[in-house]
Amino acid sequence: MISLSPPYRHAVQDDARALAELVNIAGDGFPLHVWKRMAQPGETAWDVGRRRAAGDFIHGGSSYRNAVVVDEGAGAVAALVGYPLRDVPEPIGPDTPAMFVPMLELENEACGTWYINVLAAYTEHRRLGHGSRLLSIAELLMRDSGLARLSLIVSDTALEARRLYERVGYRQLASREMVKEDWQNPGTTWRLLVKTP
Repeated sequence: MISLSPPYRHAVQDDARALAELVNIAGDGFPLHVWKRMAQPGETAWDVGRRRAAGDFIHGGSSYRNAVVVDEGAGAVAALVGYPLRDVPEPIGPDTPAMFVPMLELENEACGTWYINVLAAYTEHRRLGHGSRLLSIAELLMRDSGLARLSLIVSDTALEARRLYERVGYRQLASREMVKEDWQNPGTTWRLLVKTP
């Protein structure tokens, strides 16, 4: 595990509430939409998001175990969630919900990379350099994992995020049309960006 200096630190289970919110911010409401479908009786969508963030899903997902947060003394205000993708494409089963298929296809194009699943900050903590610093930390985590490339998927409407990624060297490798079903979002395309530091 790489060493970090304040205000950056490895996430802990107690960050689950903030991580769920930051995951949803990064996903432009897509995670909350999915969590609503996953909720059990008596459980809210946010309960699902917090449960997943507090879980031990080491190989993927939004687990705190895959997260680095920015903590200026009052809890997480920004986060990076990432992990290594498998080395070979994973078959996409016929029962996979259609809205996930484009993203899974793009992940299959990025096999063997360190995948940035989430990069987000609360509104009042943006434009302070945390995004760039967290992307630098992602490169350290990539190297610590023995990998040589980074990848991420971003919506075509996330213009500010794409400008940041392109400014630090990410380039588009592929894209897929979104399948929205009943998710309301202005985007039309998922874009896979990669970087070889």
